[in-house]
Amino acid sequence: MKKLFFTMKTIIVLFLNMMIFLSCKTEASKKETAKEEEPIEKIVADSVRIAKVVKPQFKSLGGIADTTFVRLADYSDGFAYDLRYATDNNFLKEQVYECGECYTRAKTVKALLKANEEFKKHGVKIKFYDCYRPNSVQYKMWKIVPNPQYVANPEKGSIHNKGGAVDITLVTLEGEEVKMPTDFDFFGKRAYHDNFDLPQEILDNRKLLKETMEKFGFWSTRTEWWHYNLQGASNDPIANFKWNCE
Repeated sequence: MKKLFFTMKTIIVLFLNMMIFLSCKTEASKKETAKEEEPIEKIVADSVRIAKVVKPQFKSLGGIADTTFVRLADYSDGFAYDLRYATDNNFLKEQVYECGECYTRAKTVKALLKANEEFKKHGVKIKFYDCYRPNSVQYKMWKIVPNPQYVANPEKGSIHNKGGAVDITLVTLEGEEVKMPTDFDFFGKRAYHDNFDLPQEILDNRKLLKETMEKFGFWSTRTEWWHYNLQGASNDPIANFKWNCE
């Protein structure tokens, strides 16, 4: 009888130990699972944090004087750029900017931002060929081509030198070129606004560019479909502000 009792007792002890072992294993498994899940949550949290850091934080034009020179890319990433005078792909056949940047006065940027929002409704956006141009660069251009038909005399200056002129075209929101009458800086009647001997698609694109820019305070130049001056900018002084090239 004692032997039987001892056997039963042994079985019970073994059973209890087994239950404790299984319970501990279950708890350990839960902890391991929690450990495996924790890094995933951390990765997600880190990704959100990094995304917030990487997301462009654009400056505000609030409180900035209208005549202050500002860098357009600091206020929007909704534009495209092909700054030709920072290359030799221009009518001068020479690079006259040390590097390509689009600066204008703050009031010009405000008008450009509004115009670009309007263009986006039509599935297009502004692409810049030229923006503000330091007067020292105007002297460089005049030295290469001293002809007022093509280059403004630096003594009188250009509205580009005043931060109120831009040379632009349109591209799709994906960056594809929109058909226009000519390439940038084409000097001939095909580039004139009063030339209507063009395919209808090109006429429509030129019209959209002109009417939208005029709606937001710019006026066009009859002989250059790409050139736009902000109204009143001709009264601003000629500037020689130079941006840094990194």
